[in-house]
Amino acid sequence: MADTWIRLLGPPRIETPEATLPQPRGRKAWAVLAYLALQTGGTSRSRTAALLFPDAEDPLGALRWNLSELRRTLGGAAIAGDPLQLALQPGWHCDAAALRDSTDGVAPRMLDGQLLEGLAFGDCPVFDSWLADQRYRLENCVQSLLYEAALAALASGAAGEAVELASQALRRDAFNADCNAVLVKALVALGEHRRAREQVAKCADLYHRELGLPLPAEVRRALSDSQPAADSGVPASAAAVRSYLDAGAASLSAGSVDRGLDQLRAAVGLAQRTADRHLLAESLVTLAGALIHQAGGRGAEVADFLHRALSAEAPDVVSRTAAAAYRELGYLSVQRGVPDRAAGWLDRAMLAAAGIPDEQSRILAIKGMLASDTAHYGDAVAAFTESGTLAEAAGNRRQQAFSGALLGRVHLLRGELEQAGAALDRALGLIAAEHWTAFEPFVAGLRGETYLAAGRLEEASAFIDRSWVMADIAGDHCYMALAAGAEARLFLAHGDLAAAEHWIERGLEPSPWYLWYSARLLDTAAEVAIATRSPRASEFVERLGKLASRSGMREFVVRAQSHRAVLGDAAAAEVVPWLAKEIDNPALTAFLVQRHGG
Repeated sequence: MADTWIRLLGPPRIETPEATLPQPRGRKAWAVLAYLALQTGGTSRSRTAALLFPDAEDPLGALRWNLSELRRTLGGAAIAGDPLQLALQPGWHCDAAALRDSTDGVAPRMLDGQLLEGLAFGDCPVFDSWLADQRYRLENCVQSLLYEAALAALASGAAGEAVELASQALRRDAFNADCNAVLVKALVALGEHRRAREQVAKCADLYHRELGLPLPAEVRRALSDSQPAADSGVPASAAAVRSYLDAGAASLSAGSVDRGLDQLRAAVGLAQRTADRHLLAESLVTLAGALIHQAGGRGAEVADFLHRALSAEAPDVVSRTAAAAYRELGYLSVQRGVPDRAAGWLDRAMLAAAGIPDEQSRILAIKGMLASDTAHYGDAVAAFTESGTLAEAAGNRRQQAFSGALLGRVHLLRGELEQAGAALDRALGLIAAEHWTAFEPFVAGLRGETYLAAGRLEEASAFIDRSWVMADIAGDHCYMALAAGAEARLFLAHGDLAAAEHWIERGLEPSPWYLWYSARLLDTAAEVAIATRSPRASEFVERLGKLASRSGMREFVVRAQSHRAVLGDAAAAEVVPWLAKEIDNPALTAFLVQRHGG
């Protein structure tokens, strides 16, 4: 029997190839269906009724009528209970839910259009705000899925399919440098060198004409790196590959990043000439990891290496190499602000890492980052704590420092200053023992913010200034944005609004790969602009709102709505308490009470 699909992306409909099915009547029935499909864990009847029928004489009665309408089309047991949950019959699927759950049952080519496209809900301002947020998030998720599917097709040798998927992604966002790079790589793989050069020229013209920017480096590299590497004359043997991997690790450890990367690229080149698929996968993952963590690589090049590694490694087996590849793909998705895709990669990573505790520790730390960024703070604390325990047992002090620092970040965001300070001080001690200066700007900045939140401005200044100087010297855009935002909040506390504005401008100059840093800086920029009555306040708030919605950063969505309310948006004022109820953060609650009362 053919599968039945509930299509919530694009004009909503229920479809199956074998028959014409009855459709739910009325936009509110579709709204109820979409809301339930995207609520993990269900939602109460009273909350759903208040959300969608705020002006009805009997909101619960209106909800019951629409639920009966849905049961008529979906089956009697599809929606029941309190909290309400959507339970589809066998053979039934929902495109939006499949994206949320990061499953593989949804074909990327079938994903097109906005959530509940063509339907408007101006009479339900809170639901209208929720719908706008979900539209941004799902559009971002679909774009990422198309990009990843194109990379996977390219890695498996299906270059024609990669061209089709990358082209579909570019029809949605012509400025996406990573998708342009994948398309160029796929055209080269097909032998379509002229079309590849034309695509590079088209991209260069678009960036110059519309943005006043040069051709993105990753698109240029996609064409230049397609040239065959010169034969080094080294025999292609497992011993030679291992030698280059060892040499690369030693060079990176000594701080010679360029030399280390060259040696790892040589290892990959030799491994490609052997028959050892696992050795090739290991070499690709090692190179990708070095590019990500040592050279700031985040684009299509490193993702291509990781997908090629997974294509070379045996599927669905316990494998340290596969686990690391999945983990790095999850890490990239966390930093790009695609939480649904990140969750899927990290779940796969944990399956591949069964019985490998040191790798599980690394995966749990990224799971904690994801939970923290999306304001699931209890899950984040649990993940970081377990990660730290496993790292300590394995004797991995750098992983302990990483997990401990991010645990400190959660405590800071929740206003738990004593716990934050203790976690960050432990992390700083481990960093000093490991001479891990590259990570110190992050932890020092957070420690400074902990002192700032406690009103200890002198101690805060020492740590925050150190964070900025070290980040600036290293040229790390993420840590520069973090430190600049901390400097702005420090001067705001001093009452020096001009200095606070100066630091906002400095922080906005770099473009962090990790979008949480951008969101936090924009949140601070909005607060400073509101305090100075700057005309840029609305600009910062809109940028924050769009970024937070697209990336599933729930607390920043609330804070953006709070800024809108302060600027006079009455609908936003209605939305704030509704959204804030879903986030367990005493510091956020206190901030909103102080700002809006209640």
